[in-house]
This record gives sequence, structure tokens and C-alpha cells, in this order.
Amino acid sequence: MARIIPSPVRAAAHGVPDPGGRMSRRTVLAAPALAAALLLTGCGADGPPEERPARTGGASAAPAGGSPFWVDPESDAARQVRRYEAEGRAEDARVLRRISERPAAQWPPGDDPVPEIARAVRGAAAGNRTAVFVAYNIPHRDCGMYSAGGAHDGEAYRKWIDSFAAALGDAPAIVVLEPDAVPHVVDGCTPAGYHDERYALLAGAVDRLKRQPRVRVYLDAGNPAWIDDPAKLVEPLRRAGVARADGFSLNVSNFQTDEAVRGFGGVLSGLLDGARFTVDTSRNGAGPLPGDRAEAWCNPPGRALGAPPTDRTGDALVDAYLWIKRPGDSDGECRGGPAAGTWWPEYALGLARRAAS
Repeated sequence: MARIIPSPVRAAAHGVPDPGGRMSRRTVLAAPALAAALLLTGCGADGPPEERPARTGGASAAPAGGSPFWVDPESDAARQVRRYEAEGRAEDARVLRRISERPAAQWPPGDDPVPEIARAVRGAAAGNRTAVFVAYNIPHRDCGMYSAGGAHDGEAYRKWIDSFAAALGDAPAIVVLEPDAVPHVVDGCTPAGYHDERYALLAGAVDRLKRQPRVRVYLDAGNPAWIDDPAKLVEPLRRAGVARADGFSLNVSNFQTDEAVRGFGGVLSGLLDGARFTVDTSRNGAGPLPGDRAEAWCNPPGRALGAPPTDRTGDALVDAYLWIKRPGDSDGECRGGPAAGTWWPEYALGLARRAAS
């Protein structure tokens, strides 16, 4: 049986609560099986934001670099740029535009996802763009630990997904489905008694979302430093409906390099009949924090923005590089950070300053 590494927000030793009910992603050591798999390909877990009040606002500015994805004109980064400009901090505003002018995913809340989705859909339509969303409301989320929450039960989840999908209408959209839900089954964190229900709910969510004519769905599959062997994900992803989805997602809210993620994804794709995948590149420009350091997952210093969101990846298996984690949102109360999901402008500036472009 694979070694089970505690989730950063679950492990009592870390002692980092997540009051917003959002998770930080996992950073664990890659096992030899993964290293071998990546060598065959030639290649070398944080948390989603807090739920925020619905914003007003319409069309976005044109995305930097011609990205096809929608940029939220009322994001925390955009508001911070305006604040810096008002304060005369022109250079900081210029640097932070590396975040504010690039698209990041929307995380609709677990009570009522419709207003946030409707706002994004309207804004994206005005600019002929595609909005990116994350569905994150699975029952027994995060194994009942620090990011506990999600829908009360299976019926509540099905109703939530139905509302989520209906709000998308016929708009083009990408949905990353339930970060960590499948990997938590694989690593043993989610109790066995919930596995069958989880697979059924995920498969049902795929089917419901795919009823919308222009929605692409990617089931989350963790990151290459969490699950040590891609083969362990194959049957769980199949049971969760990956064959009817558009593929799987990797590196959500983590820092693994593009090379490592593409290598892992290539192996997993080969085991899933050529399934395609997306990569979260929001903060992986400098890779993970070197060494086996405590809380490497939580606001690690010296990190950088990764590749800007695009559907021109240069890799036949990679449908898109996306910013799923919102750069600048804290991972938790570590290294001087605010509560998980809270906008942290100083950290955002650091990510932007160290970006390659």
C-alpha cells in the first residue's frame, strides 16, 4: 500500500486551520515509481479562495497575450492595481498587472453558485471569451478535516450541480471538477464507506455538466508529488466518469513544474486511452520549494507565476495551461500569511516580480 502523506491542511502537526472551508493543495515527496514513470516520458496539492460576495461588473479587459479565457475586471488583483495607482505606486501597479490582466478561475460558492456563474458568463460573452470555473462542493470534502464542508449529502450535491450547470447555459466554459476528490479516495484519506457515493456523484456531475453544449469538464487528478504512481488513479477516474469528461486536471494549487506535470500526465493519459488534461500553472514558475521542508505547500517563499493561461500549449495532450489557484490568495496562516483564501498583495507582488514574463 502506498505511503499516505497527511494533507497540509489536515495534518494536526501543521496546525493551520482553514476557516473559509477551502483547502490548500498537497505537496508530498515523489516515490520511486513515479520517478521511473517520468523517466520513460523523457521528463524530469494552497487553497482555493474564500467565498466572496458576488461582484458587479461586466466585460473584462482584453487578456494579456491573447488568451481565449475571461479576465475578471473585479478580481482582487484588479482592485489592488487601482489602489496602487491611486496611491502613486505606479511600479507596483505595473508589476501586478501580470496577474490582474490574466484570467483565473472562478470558484462559485457552495450555497448558491448561480450569481457568480451568471456574472462571469455575462462578462465572458461581452468579450467573446471562455470562462473557467471550479466545482468544489463534494460531500465529506477534505476528509472532514480543516477544509471540511461541501454539500450536506448526495441529494444536496446533485441539486447544486444542476444549478451550476444550468447557470452556464449555452456559454463556452471550462469546469475543473472537484479538486482532491479522487486523489483523496486513492490516498486512503476519504473513508471507504463514502467511496461508492463519491464515484456516483462525480460521474453524475460529469454527465450533468456535459449536457450543456459548450462546456468542457476535467476531473481533478491531483499532482505528481501526491499520488506516486499514475496507475493508481486509473480505475478511480474511470469510475468517476472520466471517459465521458473531456479529460483530467493536474497541479491544482500546487507548484510542480510543467515538465514534471506533463510527464506524469502523459503516463496517466496513456493508461486512459489518450485522455487529455489541463495544468494549473498559476504559481509553478519556480517549481516547488526545494527540499523536504515543513509546510512547503503553504505560502512557500521565492515562488513565481507560471506560464500564462493559454490553449496553445505545444503539447498534443495538454488542452490548456490555466490559473486555477488565484495567484495572491493566501494558502493559510503560515509564513506571515492571512487566513486561507485571503488576498495577500505582498505575496502576489513577489509572484509577479519573479515571473519570467
